[in-house]
Amino acid sequence: MTLPKPAFETKLCPPAELSTRVAALPRPLVFTNGCFDILHRGHATYLAQARALGAALVVALNTDASVKRLGKGDDRPINALEDRLALVAALEAVDLVTWFDEDTPLNCILAARPDVLVKGGDWSEHAIVGAAEVKGWGGSVHSIAFEHARSTTDLLARIRAASDGG
Repeated sequence: MTLPKPAFETKLCPPAELSTRVAALPRPLVFTNGCFDILHRGHATYLAQARALGAALVVALNTDASVKRLGKGDDRPINALEDRLALVAALEAVDLVTWFDEDTPLNCILAARPDVLVKGGDWSEHAIVGAAEVKGWGGSVHSIAFEHARSTTDLLARIRAASDGG
């Protein structure tokens, strides 16, 4: 028996199709980005809160090469892009998922032209890539405080300490 592909896979959007696909989404459109390497409660809460700021949420993920350039560790990302995309797309709060290979998501932001640009609480508004552009076309920029203190880096450190007998 062949089962159909899961519905969340329709949320996957190649970068070249981003501007066309976002045109079909309701406004206001919210945009965020990140690695989302090992999905945890902090990610799920953050994405749900970001989605609450508008009618649709687009998430752009760093490619594997882009993650490596961020200096998070030689073994990062733990999960390959295809897996990270699928897990983020499976979240109810997410309407569309794309990716970027550059060091910043600026090209995705320009293609999506979101009404709301969001990053996590560790980003000050003036440091958020695309903030000037989004404000320039009348949008808003938000830094959402972390409700659950979680991070993939801390999680990996705990796993490694446990496997080392710590």
